[in-house]
Amino acid sequence: MEKTVKQQTVLITGANRGVGLALAAHYRDEDWQVIGVCRQSSEELKRVADRVIEGIDVTKPEDVERLVQALDSQKLDLLINNAGLLRDESLGHLDFDSIREQMEINAYAPLRVCEALLPLMQDGSKIANITSRMGSIADNDSGGRYGYRASKAALNAFGKSLAMDLKPRGIAVAQIHPGYVKTRMVNFGGMISPQEAATGIAACIKTLTQENSGGFWHSNGESLPW
Repeated sequence: MEKTVKQQTVLITGANRGVGLALAAHYRDEDWQVIGVCRQSSEELKRVADRVIEGIDVTKPEDVERLVQALDSQKLDLLINNAGLLRDESLGHLDFDSIREQMEINAYAPLRVCEALLPLMQDGSKIANITSRMGSIADNDSGGRYGYRASKAALNAFGKSLAMDLKPRGIAVAQIHPGYVKTRMVNFGGMISPQEAATGIAACIKTLTQENSGGFWHSNGESLPW
């Protein structure tokens, strides 16, 4: 008698456009159950996701709690923290409200979502934090982007701690830089398409194990310096 393979479930934040949408489409094509989470849905997301949970601002504790309630004990095999914000600040023109907002969205929110959804994850589940090589301190040779760099560096630090703390539970964690992607975040001035980025990210996630949990990678598989 042929054994039935359980369909795996992925939850993606910021899934309504860009890399998040491309990831949703990728996993749909891989026959995963796709749950797209966003503040405002899109027709494209509705076409590719099995379920869309919208009206969720991941920086708000009450919205994250609403997300948990909406999932109703749905087990998750993969959580992709993709929602993010890029702003520009330069020395002499620092906007601390902007820096604070990027910290909330890029660093604190993924950590908040991880902690809230942990009861839905089990031995073998994975977490992928979509970060940026701009969060690498060793790789910073141009300065600027104070809020974005600091928030992504914080996300990397959070992800590394999560990897250590979740190892006994069999949950692996990766920090993945998608590449310079042609999305609205960079006025579509990137070098690769969201689809190419999603393919690379998914390949990195596939190779994620307990042995390499906590790493910081480029979507092309290259290990990045902290």
